[in-house]
Amino acid sequence: MKLRSLTAIVLATGFLAAGAAYAQQPAAPAAPPPNPLDVIPDKMPFNIPFGEPISVDRAQSVIQAAVAEAKKRGWEMNVAVVDQNGDLKAFARMDGAQLASVSISQHKARTAARYRRPTRLFEDAVQHGVVYVTTLDDVIASRGGIPLVEGGKIIGAVGCSGGTGSQDEAICTVAAGTINK
Repeated sequence: MKLRSLTAIVLATGFLAAGAAYAQQPAAPAAPPPNPLDVIPDKMPFNIPFGEPISVDRAQSVIQAAVAEAKKRGWEMNVAVVDQNGDLKAFARMDGAQLASVSISQHKARTAARYRRPTRLFEDAVQHGVVYVTTLDDVIASRGGIPLVEGGKIIGAVGCSGGTGSQDEAICTVAAGTINK
């Protein structure tokens, strides 16, 4: 009798353990979300046409606006203005500005002009895991580069570097505001 009771207890415990293990099995993985890169837009994004290149006088006025804003805030900046092809048109390195940022400011301006969009969009893409952005040639994924648009056409871009990304972008926004209205 004891053996029969013991067998019943062992079997019952085994069934309970098996049932609990079955109940704790993870649910089948959910289907992955759709890839946003598979969406086909109706229109080309950032399809701003290129215009005539910015003149040296206008490029210098963009630089002056950036330097004035940076001085007002007490920030030493490097500021580059490029034409619509990304070639340097004007440049200023404020006294005390970080030397490594000379080329970075030019890179931001070049990327903004050639890709027809603010460099912040590349930074946002990388931060959201859109890794393909890192495969694009000559892109800098750091805010502080803004296209200069006049009459609906890109005439160049401005790039600022020397501070944090948000400081660079703030100076660029003021500078670009002299053209982008």
